[in-house]
Amino acid sequence: MAQPKRLKMYLATLVVLLAIAAAACGGDDGDAAESSDTASAPDAVSINPESPVFPEVVQPEKAVERRNPVPEDLSIIWEAWSFLLDDYVDASALNPEAFSEEAVRGMLTILGDRQTAYISPEVVTGSFSDVFRGNFEGIGAHVNLNRAGRLIIVSPIEGGPAEAAGIRPGDIILEVDGEVIEGLSLLEAVARIRGPKGTVVQLLVKHLGALDPVLISVERNVIPLVSVVLRSQPGDKFAHIRLTQFFPNSPEALKEMLQQVIDDGAEGLILDIRDNDGGTLNAVVEIASMFLDPEEQDLVLYVQKGDGSRTNWKIRDVGIAKSIPMVILVNERSASSSEVLAGALQDHERATVIGTTTFGKGSVNILRPLSNGGGLYITIAHWYTPFGRIIQGEGLTPDIEVTDRDRQEADIQQLRAAIEELERKTASGS
Repeated sequence: MAQPKRLKMYLATLVVLLAIAAAACGGDDGDAAESSDTASAPDAVSINPESPVFPEVVQPEKAVERRNPVPEDLSIIWEAWSFLLDDYVDASALNPEAFSEEAVRGMLTILGDRQTAYISPEVVTGSFSDVFRGNFEGIGAHVNLNRAGRLIIVSPIEGGPAEAAGIRPGDIILEVDGEVIEGLSLLEAVARIRGPKGTVVQLLVKHLGALDPVLISVERNVIPLVSVVLRSQPGDKFAHIRLTQFFPNSPEALKEMLQQVIDDGAEGLILDIRDNDGGTLNAVVEIASMFLDPEEQDLVLYVQKGDGSRTNWKIRDVGIAKSIPMVILVNERSASSSEVLAGALQDHERATVIGTTTFGKGSVNILRPLSNGGGLYITIAHWYTPFGRIIQGEGLTPDIEVTDRDRQEADIQQLRAAIEELERKTASGS
């Protein structure tokens, strides 16, 4: 079985770039050498509907042993299959491969962990390498699974086919080309939506607040991966920088923009990560380090496994904006790597966090191969902020909560609150 390009990565978030973008979730090509303590970073890629990296297939250190006889606790599975073979009225309906896949899916539902999932062979062997060229082909949207297990549009990519077709943040995708996708893993759902330029996908979509779903046709296209956008004007007192995603090239793009606004005389910074569903962990550690001082602070985050071992991701000596007053804007769709960034800057009191409680996606995952060519995507650890706050399932609470039932009004009020906070900071010299 061909394996995707090996990258040492953590999962930041199963937020998959629906590109639909992509497939991998907040993974990371991070440097394990950055870590300390007892555990080293696993050679694994994260899958995040938010990040454009397909998870690496991680071979176990030793082969899985086929136990014979079958363990007593699992004997009822084989008993049920034997009875079906002997007694079921339609023997032609007994497909061993389909039964095996569904048995694994059913077993995983007991865990109540949406990020631990079965991945079918066609998805495991699929190619998502085009995103490393700086673009990909698809509909152009960031997606995730909500707490009910449904595929939700975190945000359409600005100027992409999904936005042009009327796809909105908060939309639920119910069907793809007439097939119900409820119950599929994130990667499997993304694989059904993604496709080559010029092809059309039919999506049954339930808009936020609507009673009935609508059928939307989206023609796939090439989607450029632009993640750093300047929203303010040259000469503005406060620079407003929007980070839409954490791609491998995002740190360099942000560094150039930060230097530009600092040279232009900006007195404060608004870092906007609303609707940012994550990306590679290495990128967010690099970005967080731009605002922190390794001589005064220590960690960006740490990762802790179930056995208690942990990996520290330390602040790097790349700071170019360690003293400029700043605030960071978040909302309920800020997830994965976005939460890592907000948590680090909040814990170290480097930035005031404004908005609403974040999504709560902070797990590390690996993909184990199965003998049928599929894989098991397994949660192996959780992310924590520098001061030990868990991200998974909790999210981060802002320092200043600003919300409104109307999305556009909430955006306006949050930006207004950010400007007011920066006015206070610059006036007081803090």
